[in-house]
Amino acid sequence: MEKKIRLDKYLADLNYGTRSEIKANIKKGQALVNGEKITSSDYKVLPSQDKVMYMGEDVSYVDKEYYMLNKPQNVVSATRDDKYQTVLDLIDQKKRKDLFPVGRLDIDTEGLLIITNDGMLSHQLLSPKKHVSKTYFAKVAGKVTKEHISLFKEGLKVDEEFQALPADLVIKESSENESEILLTICEGKFHQVKRMFEAIGCKVTYLKRISMGSLKLDEALKLGEYRPLTKEEINLLKEGK
Repeated sequence: MEKKIRLDKYLADLNYGTRSEIKANIKKGQALVNGEKITSSDYKVLPSQDKVMYMGEDVSYVDKEYYMLNKPQNVVSATRDDKYQTVLDLIDQKKRKDLFPVGRLDIDTEGLLIITNDGMLSHQLLSPKKHVSKTYFAKVAGKVTKEHISLFKEGLKVDEEFQALPADLVIKESSENESEILLTICEGKFHQVKRMFEAIGCKVTYLKRISMGSLKLDEALKLGEYRPLTKEEINLLKEGK
C-alpha cells in the first residue's frame, strides 16, 4: 500500500532545496496540491495520485532511479568529495538527491558503474554471499600465460591474508612486455584485480569494468556518459541474472 509523504520531504527528495528552504517557500504559498494552495509543510501527499506544483513548476515524483555510467578516470566513486569530481556530478539529469554508486571503481579505473538510490538492489549486487560476477578488461605489463589461467581458476593466493575465489582469466593478447586480458571475478576485495596480477609478477596499467551480473556496459556510451537502465535490465539485476 502506498504511503503518503510530507510535502516538504516529497520536494526535498527531488532536490528542490533543503528542507528549511522548502518549508519557508511552502509557508509563502509557493506550493499547490491538486490546484489548492498549501501552506503547511506537514501536509501529506500520495505521489501516484496527487498533482504537485512548486514555485510555478509541475513536479514529477520519482521513487527510484537507475543509471548506467561509463566512468572515466580521475573521477571518484563517491557521493561527494572535496578534491575530485564525483560520479554523481556526472549525472546531471538526476531527479533524486539520494543517489549513490553501487560499489566503487578506483579513481584510475574506467567502465561500468551503476548509480541508483535502491539500497536493496545495491546490497544484492554487492553481498559476498551472492557472488555476482564482474568482468574487467585490463592491460598488464608483463607476460600472462596459460599457467596463470590455471592459477586463477583454482583460486589464486594473493597474499598471506587473501585467497581469491576461482576466477576466469582469458588472454586476448600476450607478449613479453604487455598482455591484454579479460578477468571475471565474483567478489570485490579492495584493489582486487590489481593485487591478483601483482601476485603473479605483473602490473595492471589500464583497467575497465565491462559487465556486472547480467548488465553489460553499453558500447554507445562514451567516457563520462550515462543513460537510465531499461525496465528489462533492472528486472534482470533484481532477479540475480
